[in-house]
Amino acid sequence: MYDVIIIGRGPAGLSAALYVVRAGQSALVVAQDDGQIAKAEKVDNYYGFSETTSGPELQKNALAQARRLGVDFAEGTVTGIVWDDHFRVSSAEGEWEARAVILATGMPKRKSRLQGLDLYEGKGVSYCATCDGFFYRGKTVGVIGNADYALHEIHDLVPFAGSIFWLTNGRPVALSKPLVSLPDKTSIDERPLAKVDGDGEVLREIVFEDGCRTHVDGIFVAEGTASATDFALKLGIETAGNAIRTDRDGRTNLPGFFAAGDCTGGILQISVAVGEGATAGLAAAKFVREKKAEEKKAAT
Repeated sequence: MYDVIIIGRGPAGLSAALYVVRAGQSALVVAQDDGQIAKAEKVDNYYGFSETTSGPELQKNALAQARRLGVDFAEGTVTGIVWDDHFRVSSAEGEWEARAVILATGMPKRKSRLQGLDLYEGKGVSYCATCDGFFYRGKTVGVIGNADYALHEIHDLVPFAGSIFWLTNGRPVALSKPLVSLPDKTSIDERPLAKVDGDGEVLREIVFEDGCRTHVDGIFVAEGTASATDFALKLGIETAGNAIRTDRDGRTNLPGFFAAGDCTGGILQISVAVGEGATAGLAAAKFVREKKAEEKKAAT
């Protein structure tokens, strides 16, 4: 078990990891890519550089520094976080356990622009299978998305739903590992979607661009990768709009769960993300030390 798992490999995540290991705790960083910093061609407002640098250059140096100090790394898209006295973080590539988690996933993803989703949100449209799957026992549901997160949501729905349409919206299934077989009760439909429709009060059907209509009782949106707010919904963590609500030390309302960087809102700058990551890393390390002391006391 790791002391702290950091989800996200941008400035906030790497800064947090540095402070965790410097505080004597073990840290694992899990991410699929480097995030927005990899797209920053020029960086001219970061402390300590007499000449213009770039996001990739900053990232290369930060990764080297983290590895030198003993931070572990795992590449993969995180699809789930479960809390039960400790945290379990899962992806298609594996599962890891930790005493604390720092979420540093960057800006939240944009919602799908599919017509009707906003109108029927809470009336048949959901963004959280863990939260709402129970309400669709024996019913027909659709899951919109074509990657690992969509498959994860489908697996969460299998125990409840009567049948599941995997709606890739005109895109091929793109998983990090080959799909050996479809989950139970599930069929794939790759046709492009036009809208979701209903009677204004309750969702009734999905409409494809070819004009065909299919009845569904519910739609679960799981496009791209899971965002910070997706994880927050599943864990009961408070949000403010599309941002994770934290105190000044990066703590959320769930003990042991911290957040830093762009996913907490505010000024979206590298320097701010680095500072928030440092603060959350120190707070997480303190939490872990106290938790270890409690575990040791309970064992005696």
